[in-house]
Amino acid sequence: MDNFKKKFIEEATDLIDGLEKALLLLEQNTEDAGLIQQVFRVMHTLKGNSSMFGFELIDRYTHNLETVYDLIRSKKLKLSRDVLDVTFASVDHLKQLLDESNYNDADFITLHNSLISRVSKIINAEISSETSDESSKKDTTSDASKEEFTYYIRFEPSSDIFKNGTNPLYLIDEIHTLGKAKVFAHLNRIPLLNEIDPLQCYTYWEIILVTGSDVAALNEVFIFVEGESKIEIQRVSEEDLLVDEFFTTELTRIAKIHKEIGLATTLKIAETAKKRFLQSKAATIKKEKVGLKDASITSIRVSSEKLDSLMNLVSELVTTQARLALYAEQSNIPELANISENVQKLSRQLRDTAFSIVLIPIEHMLTRFQRLVRDLSNDLKKEVIFITDGAETELDKTIIESLSDPLMHIIRNSLDHGIEETQERIKKGKSKQGKITLKAFYSGANVHILISDDGAGIDPDMIREKAITKGIISPDKKLTNKEILDLVFLPGFSTAKKITDVSGRGVGMDVVKRKIADIRGEVEIESELGIGTTIIIKLPLTLSIIDGLLVKVDETHYVLPLSAVDKIYAVDNKDINDKFNNVLVLEGKQVPYFNVRKEFELPSSDQEIEQVVVVNYEDNHVGLIVDYVVGEYQAVLKPLGKHYKKQEMISGATILGDGSIALVLDTNKIIKLFSRIEEYKIKKNS
Repeated sequence: MDNFKKKFIEEATDLIDGLEKALLLLEQNTEDAGLIQQVFRVMHTLKGNSSMFGFELIDRYTHNLETVYDLIRSKKLKLSRDVLDVTFASVDHLKQLLDESNYNDADFITLHNSLISRVSKIINAEISSETSDESSKKDTTSDASKEEFTYYIRFEPSSDIFKNGTNPLYLIDEIHTLGKAKVFAHLNRIPLLNEIDPLQCYTYWEIILVTGSDVAALNEVFIFVEGESKIEIQRVSEEDLLVDEFFTTELTRIAKIHKEIGLATTLKIAETAKKRFLQSKAATIKKEKVGLKDASITSIRVSSEKLDSLMNLVSELVTTQARLALYAEQSNIPELANISENVQKLSRQLRDTAFSIVLIPIEHMLTRFQRLVRDLSNDLKKEVIFITDGAETELDKTIIESLSDPLMHIIRNSLDHGIEETQERIKKGKSKQGKITLKAFYSGANVHILISDDGAGIDPDMIREKAITKGIISPDKKLTNKEILDLVFLPGFSTAKKITDVSGRGVGMDVVKRKIADIRGEVEIESELGIGTTIIIKLPLTLSIIDGLLVKVDETHYVLPLSAVDKIYAVDNKDINDKFNNVLVLEGKQVPYFNVRKEFELPSSDQEIEQVVVVNYEDNHVGLIVDYVVGEYQAVLKPLGKHYKKQEMISGATILGDGSIALVLDTNKIIKLFSRIEEYKIKKNS
């Protein structure tokens, strides 16, 4: 049962996420019948599935919400702001209801009852006079696509039931909300007037109920009195027997004569009535079977643990393939070389397929951002819309999981002190409605995510002044506009003019940069005062395996990301040693370079030819001088461990075919490091 409940929770989580997405769209177009139907279907599915797996609170709660949207889709109730607000609150509450440990929390139960009260008020609200007559005739629980069953219920409360504050009539009323009911109240146990105790309950009931709900939903009505009452619930037919005049008349006659009916008698009368339905029902089933088509399975649900295991096995296969390739090369056996090439080809295809499985579209995490913008803009009394572009762009699921919090920080900052107050925007000639845009796109083997707002922008002079005040920079230090904006990423640095519950406490952008760096990403800021701000996040597609260029410096192998490599040149050693400004002319263009051997403080090389690997760095090209270029290499990235966590220029390590280790270099960060070292040397010498 635990496994079934786990599956239910997974499926319910997906349904609730889909519900939240549909509500955000419905809020923009409240007349969209398709979205209203979608919300209703989610409620209906959650109600049915939850009762099956024992989540009674979810069953009852979604039943009320289902009723609300049934009224809306039949145009008996208007989709108002209040309805949307309580439904959004219900989305959050349903997520909490999936965790049964919350059920013992007093605050949680108070919230649950409060929300049920809000939903009930909506259901009981006055419906327009034009549709009131029609709605009173229509069974509010009927649904053309839903099967209905006839149940026999015997409810015999204990004589002391009043002492705990329970009113049995409320339970009878609740039974009526589940469908059509014929109630027989039995008074034959009431004593003489002078013997009656007003604190004792003498009445018991037999009920014939027609509903689409199952036994679990009926049991839930009596969940708080089942320990002190005799309750009998039995399905007597798969049809609506209350429409049969013989059935209702015969039960009423027996109740008058014998004072009560009993299950056995009900089943006997039901059997006679059911025969009226058999022929027509058999014909309907036959018709349905003729039109039934086989449905092929187009997708399956796979646990994340299995995907992680798959990626680990693929990684090990890539490492083993590298060993095989090395052995084939050393053995000089033609047939073995052919086998090695085939294994390499297959492992690459398997790797690409495994990648495609674990890559997840960014749109999977957009709903929470849309919800954040909606709720926070209401709290801040600002009109803000959230626009997305490139939501189909895919990233490694591990990166997606790690990316959520940084993006939350950025969007909060944009909402709080990026987008101006409405009146201030109008004075500036802007539209009163602010705009936050999230754009994602591929760039080589990387993904770029841009979060832009059309707010006030960041004042570089203000940042510089604050940095000087805090002692971060000296007053005479000259910085470019980009370097000034990068100060925002320093711990404790904030551009907020006042502290709020949302931002401005100096915690945020430094956290963003650190978390992005943890997934081998980079973050930059572009801002124009009065126009807006854009945060640019650059991320690798995956964290596990990369296509790299294997190079050698001295006796050590290194791997450079192939996506960063532009071209490779062979240059005479003397041409490099004779340069005093670290600039080479390659194909008629000046290219600055760094000698990796020199920067790593290794002995000078005496070989005649050096290799210059030109890599892309921001909008420029920079050369890295290495001893040898071995060739392309599939690198399985392994973390270096917590002791090397603070260093930035090495992304990880990979195991080569001979069992030795090669460090994977982050070209952008080593160039930044080399540049800072070079700048320091120049200042020191001057």
